[in-house]
Amino acid sequence: MTIAAGTNAAGAAAAKQKANATATSVEAPFYIPATAAMSRPRRSIKHDDTFAVLDSHGDIGATSGAPDGMFHKDTRHLSHLELLINGTQPLLLGSGVRDDNLCFNVDLTNPDLYADGAMVLMKDTVHVQRTIYLADGSLRERIAVTNHGADHVRFSLSMVFAADFADLFEVRGIKRKRRGQIWSEIAKPGHISLYYRGLDGVQRETALTFEPLPARLADGLARFDLALRSGEQCAVFVVASSEGRLPSTQSFFKGLARLHRTRKAASRHAATVETSNTVLNDILCRSAADLYMLTTDTQDGPVPYAGIPWYSTTFGRDSLITALQMLWVDPAVARGVLKRLSRLQATTVSPENDAEPGKILHEMRGGEMAALREVPFALYYGSIDATPLYVMLAGAYLERTGDIASIRSLWPTIEKCLAWVDRAIAGDPRGFLSYERAHETGLANQGWKDSHDSIFHADGRLARGPIALVEVQGYVYAAKTAAAMCADRLGEASLAARLMKEAEEIRARFEAAFWCEDIGTYAIALDGEGARCAIRTSNAGHVLATGIAEPDRANRIITDMLRPDMFSGWGIRTVARGEARYNPMSYHNGSIWPHDNAMIGHGMARYGRKAAMAAVFDAMMRATAYMDHRRIPELYCGFRRRQGRGPTLYPVACAPQAWAAAAPFHMLQGLLGLEFDPAAHEIRLVQPVVPELAGEVTIRNLHLGDATIDFRVQRRNDAVALEVLRVRGEVRLSMILERVAS
Repeated sequence: MTIAAGTNAAGAAAAKQKANATATSVEAPFYIPATAAMSRPRRSIKHDDTFAVLDSHGDIGATSGAPDGMFHKDTRHLSHLELLINGTQPLLLGSGVRDDNLCFNVDLTNPDLYADGAMVLMKDTVHVQRTIYLADGSLRERIAVTNHGADHVRFSLSMVFAADFADLFEVRGIKRKRRGQIWSEIAKPGHISLYYRGLDGVQRETALTFEPLPARLADGLARFDLALRSGEQCAVFVVASSEGRLPSTQSFFKGLARLHRTRKAASRHAATVETSNTVLNDILCRSAADLYMLTTDTQDGPVPYAGIPWYSTTFGRDSLITALQMLWVDPAVARGVLKRLSRLQATTVSPENDAEPGKILHEMRGGEMAALREVPFALYYGSIDATPLYVMLAGAYLERTGDIASIRSLWPTIEKCLAWVDRAIAGDPRGFLSYERAHETGLANQGWKDSHDSIFHADGRLARGPIALVEVQGYVYAAKTAAAMCADRLGEASLAARLMKEAEEIRARFEAAFWCEDIGTYAIALDGEGARCAIRTSNAGHVLATGIAEPDRANRIITDMLRPDMFSGWGIRTVARGEARYNPMSYHNGSIWPHDNAMIGHGMARYGRKAAMAAVFDAMMRATAYMDHRRIPELYCGFRRRQGRGPTLYPVACAPQAWAAAAPFHMLQGLLGLEFDPAAHEIRLVQPVVPELAGEVTIRNLHLGDATIDFRVQRRNDAVALEVLRVRGEVRLSMILERVAS
């Protein structure tokens, strides 16, 4: 085997250049444009604050229409990384992300290659295997090249590279008037650094290392001249570091092994779920792998970032709901989320950040545009629901773990959350928690449906603020009851009683103001004049999950949720078919969101309607069976289910997305009726239902304090059988077959 090495030379390279089309937002400040079709499927990998979006060939930026790149802390450090054989794109044999999301593997071969009209390399002669992973702010790649032909072969293998250092919001579609300066330097043989000095005064760097030494290394191109005998193999290593240091290529295999150990250690205390359905097992395994890939080891503990590519950062609402959904599986995630959001709780008034003392963070960003306030998200608090959701999660965490010490340390944060909620309610003439952005750069809608057109009246008119969302009043009710429970366990009996009284007062006001008898559900919102936005939406299902709804009304809503204009057969739509602004291809006005369905399912279970919840679970899992890699996306379209066809995908949905990945675990908890009593060292299955799709459910390594238990729940005709497989430590498992619905 021969790899010809040459002298590195700076200067213009004969690199393949492609211009990326830019588009400005036309609908809303942070609308994500779709300007071109993607000719290759995209794959995502992530490690801590770095993620990469690559195409099916393992390339970055080889085709248009997707947010390709290696991103670190909201800056794109690689915008182009493309492998060529004799200057030609190779042929794809196959590719895929490993089941545990550790790395991306690609198999390629050469096309027919010609020189001066004569074939110099017949197709399918050379096998190229790319293995790519992320670690320590770097993209690391091994390119293994094997000659499977009968003859000696000579050819070039090139890597075309570039870094535009675009801010994530530029990639999302915002066009900037000015940018900083880009340049490059050859640091030493085999090493090149790409630099960007931003308008914020920060110098960012991408350092690339190639091994062995390329025959040519110039600005944008590394070329290796290969000569392989029949059956011979060689390897080329590439490392691109966003941390401004020249990385080593020698540690590729050690780095991959270390990453594997780290990933296993992160989930060592998590429960695992297995069923008798292999497709469902694939979905659950992918979901768990996605959750732990998205979970970032922050200074405060593990925190799930929202999703790739647009939301790979701390989001208050997303991390709180994700932690709540996976609380029974791994409560350490909830503890990390509570600690991080406590540290980032607002302390001052800032209209540009929608910040007020006591509010919980909505979103944080570390890119150039956030630093320059071209976008308001450096630390942004424009979320009406994150603050009550924080208190809800704190209460749920205490019930799950009995960790009173953590709640005691977080109690000042909880008190500030409650104080902000009370001030906001006191300032609303209707007595509800409502929102209206404090600055024109902020989000117009500040609930989970935060599209500009997601809150509207029955005639299609957009609601004007201040807007009181239906689900948010449920969150406030649940936050008050959760805080009352925490206060009681902290010895604050009078405070607990006051909080429960306030919760019941909220319930009474809510029922009077939001119920719409003519449509048989709660209005999605009250507008600034107190008028109801009387449309049928999925938001009412979140109300059920909090327990604020009267039982009779809850049952009417559940029945309505399963009618064909709400239930597509693949899940519950965000807006009912036939309502104004209904569009099954929209982001929030007719699409299907898995996390939304999971919260609705919990509401169904809370009111004793587990058969309805099982139908929603079945629909979601059957939809996911059609998804690429059996990965649950952020959302998919709301078209009705048709015989012999899968669901219609939403083209720019994040995948993976944390609260989507956590949805099946949340639904399984509701179906099995999993409850925890740390003081009694007891886990209970309350009126368990095993989904028909699952057949049986085996849960292993379920922790309660220092104890763990493995058990299996099986369907037996119309009954449920429970089998304890293993117990370690002091824990008891019981099954309750009858309970009055709350």
